[in-house]
Amino acid sequence: MNLRRKIIVASAVVALFNLMLLIVFGDNGLVEMHRLRDKEQAMMQQNETLARENVSLYRTIGRLKSDPAFIESVARNELGMIGKDDVVVIFPGSKGQRK
Repeated sequence: MNLRRKIIVASAVVALFNLMLLIVFGDNGLVEMHRLRDKEQAMMQQNETLARENVSLYRTIGRLKSDPAFIESVARNELGMIGKDDVVVIFPGSKGQRK
């Protein structure tokens, strides 16, 4: 092999090596593709979580619109309201705090 062919082969090898590095580590290379797939997977899991939360909220809204027992339960537990026939006992020193 003469010197000219050796230079051409060496140049081709260097060019192919640089092309391989570009494919693996470039802007849209394999590393970026792997990162984007991980991000997509995380977003899909977050989307599923939000979808389940939406279904739960939809059911809660439906119950709040039509279920008087559920409305009463929410009023008592979350708003601290009492029923018409309930008796309230206040102990001295309690300062009105719920436990």
